[in-house]
Amino acid sequence: MIRPLSAEWRRVGAVVCWMVLFSTPTMFGQQLSVQQIIDKSVAVNEADFKAAVHFDWTETDRTGRSSKTSRVTMIEGTPYYRLIAVNGKPLSPAQEAQQVKKEQRVIAQRRSESPEERQKRIETFEKERRRDNALMEQITKAFTFNMAGLRKVRGYSVYVLKATPRPGYQPPSMETQVLTGMHGELWIEQTTFHWVKVMAQVIHPVSIEGFLAEVEPGTQFELENSPVGDGNAWEASHFAMKSNARIFHLFPRESQEDETYTDYRPISASGEKSEQTSRP
Repeated sequence: MIRPLSAEWRRVGAVVCWMVLFSTPTMFGQQLSVQQIIDKSVAVNEADFKAAVHFDWTETDRTGRSSKTSRVTMIEGTPYYRLIAVNGKPLSPAQEAQQVKKEQRVIAQRRSESPEERQKRIETFEKERRRDNALMEQITKAFTFNMAGLRKVRGYSVYVLKATPRPGYQPPSMETQVLTGMHGELWIEQTTFHWVKVMAQVIHPVSIEGFLAEVEPGTQFELENSPVGDGNAWEASHFAMKSNARIFHLFPRESQEDETYTDYRPISASGEKSEQTSRP
């Protein structure tokens, strides 16, 4: 199950997190250089990026006053969303049985794929992940960085870091064009360099070539991460987005989304979900 708009803005969320890797804070009594902070953060967040595919999780998507909650499991190399609740209420026994049968059909279908079919499915999924990584690599080129201070957030001591567009930056792809019109703020944990929270907003209109679309001021998002599993990896715990855009530069389109991620569970080494994990 793929929701293009939501997925796209999650990619942007991951991108803006990289805006703020600069400054010279003190750690364990030693002054860290800009490059040292960047290197440490790159290593930590690359590990989190790789770890994401080793977890199942529960996801609640809210649109307006309605919500849907799904148990997301990695099945044969790609995620599968199984509906478990609507508007905060669990499914009826009949609805639950229907969802279980649907999931079983998907499992059977994926296990019966030819090697070529399976490879194509996984490559499509991994292509999005590689695109996420490519976007992040552009951040140090796209922004100018400044330190805003120190803060305590959800029990974590964080550096508050800000970023503004770098004059003259030339985005190499359609996905990175939006960076030219954004500024943002990242709260990064002082000892582990994990991202705790990131907020970003569009400050001037950005035309997206190839889509005949324009992203306008009023577009903003917020992403929060939390430790999962044994705590060594951090993954998304909450994402909220409000978009304001014009399609063909004429027709306005506004949308809001709110997503919560909970109950991360490591999948088995073989990639098969356990009986316990498969239950809501």
